Amino acid sequence: MNIMNDAEGEAAVRIARKVVDAEARHEKVKDLNFPETFSEKRGVFVTLSTYPDHDLRGCIGYPEPVFSLEKALVMAAQSACHDPRFPPLREHELKGIVVEVSILTPPQMIKVSDPKKLPERVIIGEDGLIVEMGPFHGLLLPQVPVEYGWDVEEFLAHTCMKAGLTPDCWLDKRARFFKFQAEIFAEEKPYGSVVRKTLK
Repeated sequence: MNIMNDAEGEAAVRIARKVVDAEARHEKVKDLNFPETFSEKRGVFVTLSTYPDHDLRGCIGYPEPVFSLEKALVMAAQSACHDPRFPPLREHELKGIVVEVSILTPPQMIKVSDPKKLPERVIIGEDGLIVEMGPFHGLLLPQVPVEYGWDVEEFLAHTCMKAGLTPDCWLDKRARFFKFQAEIFAEEKPYGSVVRKTLK
């Protein structure tokens, strides 16, 4: 998988940082220079974490490639500053957060004859998961189970809980699971170098 080269990944993080800074300062973002490839439709998530503790401070995105990457990236970065799980991001916090951008492949439904076979179709450190069941919907990025040390069944259970469902909902035939992959680029420290993150 090679959605983005390193230069494009760095550009995505630098753009997201500019948008986050402007949003926290209540300013209008300007002077965004997008690589040509950012006109393509992509799913993307922007994650804000505290530094150096790396506690989650905001994470919002668009799993489906319905917007151009340049549009989705700006909207995700702005929205990550207002993640409803946290207070709005303030200007004084900017030097204490790192920005991470995950560029996603289109989600693919995991088709199994028996839900008990779902764990065989998910690879930790490679796949992200989406669950849909009735009005409930939840998503976890590929880096999440790696960061928490989960096995596949724990990953499935936490994806269910993210959707507001019971941890064992993945055993219910009505639950639909999708998987996707991501290329992840992040600041090493606030306003620092941008690196491609590997999960294995």
